[in-house]
Amino acid sequence: MRTFMNVANLVKLKRQEHPKKYSQGKLSEALGYKNGQFISNLERGLCSIPLKGMSKFIEVLDIDKNELKNAFLKDYEETIDYYLSEYPKETDSSSGPS
Repeated sequence: MRTFMNVANLVKLKRQEHPKKYSQGKLSEALGYKNGQFISNLERGLCSIPLKGMSKFIEVLDIDKNELKNAFLKDYEETIDYYLSEYPKETDSSSGPS
């Protein structure tokens, strides 16, 4: 299961705290999307910012690029940890065959 909640929470916080007090629809419009559904999905953690669109989010929401990068990395780390925890535990091979 992929997780996008760190990016989702950052975007929602920046949108709500922004001096322009963007609605999801207005933010979507400022970013060049057709309607607010993408922003709604993003803020609910159903998807993430397209990598090609990162610079536009940084510009429109005044997000520090390292803050956004760290949110992406945390999401990837949590996703990897989830999948690794699903992988069967390896058996101890130090004893070797008899």
